[in-house]
Amino acid sequence: MSETCPCCSGKQYSLCCQPFLTGQATPASAEQLMRSRYTAYVEKNAAWLVTTWHSSQRVAELETLLSESFSGTEWLGLNVTRCNQGSHQNEAFVTFFARYLEKGRTSAIYECSRFLREDQRWYYVDGTTPPLGRNDRCPCGSDKKYKKCCG
Repeated sequence: MSETCPCCSGKQYSLCCQPFLTGQATPASAEQLMRSRYTAYVEKNAAWLVTTWHSSQRVAELETLLSESFSGTEWLGLNVTRCNQGSHQNEAFVTFFARYLEKGRTSAIYECSRFLREDQRWYYVDGTTPPLGRNDRCPCGSDKKYKKCCG
């Protein structure tokens, strides 16, 4: 029995993201890839992040930049709020809310990430911040209004 996966799926790490990060399996969906990328940030696994970044978005020093960004950041939780098919079967979108602690301050990333599948593998391309009104439900998963929670 292993610990719970950092991606907040509720599954055991050994049955969730670990097989992806160790190269024993390939994510079958954009959501699985997104969750494994979050876990890679938690575990400071820059190699997996680079491998799963779409080639059109990679820069030569990406692994170094990612490794440098790990210092002093503690990831606190992930909430996947939506998974949508894109304009074709090889495009998908995953909207998530991820909280982290950096320099003693809690912050969050709220993003709608775009993924493309090439040669039966999913890759992260880019992301945008979805619009969020003060009276909308908070994407952190608390079920409170955004203005009374993370806003």
